[in-house]
Amino acid sequence: MADRPGAGKLQRRTRAVVGPLSRVLWKVERAGYERLPDEGPAILCPNHISFLDSMFLLLTVPRNISFVGKAEYMDSWKTKYIFPALGMIPIDRSGGSKSSAALDAAAEVLGRGELFGIFPEGTRSRDGYLYKGRTGAARLAVETGAPIYPVGITGTDRIQPPDAKAPKPFTSCRIEIGRPVRPERYASRSEPHQAWRSMIDEVMFEIREMTGQEYRNRYAGQREDAPTEDRPTAVPASVIDDVAPARELVTVAS
Repeated sequence: MADRPGAGKLQRRTRAVVGPLSRVLWKVERAGYERLPDEGPAILCPNHISFLDSMFLLLTVPRNISFVGKAEYMDSWKTKYIFPALGMIPIDRSGGSKSSAALDAAAEVLGRGELFGIFPEGTRSRDGYLYKGRTGAARLAVETGAPIYPVGITGTDRIQPPDAKAPKPFTSCRIEIGRPVRPERYASRSEPHQAWRSMIDEVMFEIREMTGQEYRNRYAGQREDAPTEDRPTAVPASVIDDVAPARELVTVAS
């Protein structure tokens, strides 16, 4: 169906045409890509430091991947048609039912056995810190059974900093796919919101391990003096590939 959400033929063609050109302009070091499944649904959760993050993932992941993108892109003629055609699912970041509509579309993408990408921080980090993850990805994982793959991106903020209008050529970045976080470990918990929070905290811990970013226990864009949760953010147990002791995501005073 032409109106179904998510990526399609245009993304595959873009990867085939633009991919070789991008490898001339930028060096992208890749790690952990062998962890991604050859088929079946999966959620990719990258940190977000540059406008180019989704583009580099789109060009380097061997399968089509649909992404959530801010609804404001639908207000400009420059992006209104091309971004959804490339696989963007617009999300209204005001929350509530408007945000839920995007997650419903993402669930449809995962139901087709495809890849879906979402930035758990919700917006770009303009200062390089890693911020608290929002729970939408964890909710999707628990509801659909799709594993979450944390993704650590470094260097794209040098290629195109947050306020730059164009990327710098002949620069490098690195993308690492982390170990999958399986929803089965959280699905049986009686309080779903706590399960989603614990799961996304684990994802953020894995991202921090890959990127080396300093963590802030507040949402990106939130004022420093805004109240945060009383309890410290903690990451339980292990991810699927390794059996590791429980680990704690140490918070930094805001």
